[in-house]
Amino acid sequence: MQAHGYLKLSVAVALATIGLKTLAWWITGSVGLLSDAMESFVNLAAALFALWMVTVAARPADESHPFGHAKAEYFSSGLEGLLIFIASLAIIWTAVPRLMDPQPLEQLGAGTALSVASSVLNGVLAVLMRRAAVRLRSIALEADARHLMTDVYTSIGVVAGVLLVPLTGWLWLDPLLAIGVALNITREGASLLRRSADGLMDHALGPEQQQTIEATLQRYRQQRADAAGLRVDDVKTRRAAQQRFCELHLHVPAAWSVGRAMKEREELARALIDAMPGLRVTIELVPLDMEPLAEEPGPTHLETP
Repeated sequence: MQAHGYLKLSVAVALATIGLKTLAWWITGSVGLLSDAMESFVNLAAALFALWMVTVAARPADESHPFGHAKAEYFSSGLEGLLIFIASLAIIWTAVPRLMDPQPLEQLGAGTALSVASSVLNGVLAVLMRRAAVRLRSIALEADARHLMTDVYTSIGVVAGVLLVPLTGWLWLDPLLAIGVALNITREGASLLRRSADGLMDHALGPEQQQTIEATLQRYRQQRADAAGLRVDDVKTRRAAQQRFCELHLHVPAAWSVGRAMKEREELARALIDAMPGLRVTIELVPLDMEPLAEEPGPTHLETP
């Protein structure tokens, strides 16, 4: 299943959990359970926006976006963080009056059972989406999975606290739990906003991926470059959401024909792509007795099919 499929499933689960948690609040009157239901509305909005952004990110490169639209996923993560902040403010706004004037709770057994059922749905989906996020390298799926898992932990805390109310007689515990939920999800929202902003910057690939590239180049040097008197240097990498890029210089003898140099370049590019499927490789050919200037035109691009 691709990212679109997981996000459509997330929308369906969000609708189901909204129904279950809203019913749980309705029959118990608990603002703690109400806060849990309000967070599910955030899940729905975030899943819908993430689905839109993943659709945009999948669009092919065009004249205005020659490197594609992959970074659109970071907007999904950022919006989810912003929605979490809004939800936390709404929860606190609802809980403070109840904290000042505590009210008894009703039918806690049925209400908490509904909340637990919704948490099981969210938990299963969060695990599936987190695995898919790693496999597909999707920050949109990762953000949704992280938020869903936060929702699960929140629900567990709310249910445990609500069940303590009749045991202790502390009616103020229910609104206090709601405020605690708000503060907890605010922390998650801040984390998502940081990751979203950081993702919009150009960063190098991770250490493991850079090691893969370096190992491939080292094999190339041992098998071909050293024997032919070639040199590889100025290696740069960057990532943009699911896309990964590598740029480098390949120094070849000035006496070589264009055809021979191009063949050598393509063989090196293919070795890198085979080592890291999906990698977009850019190799600039440079004569061995010359160094490229910063003002020179950009290099030719070699990309995976």
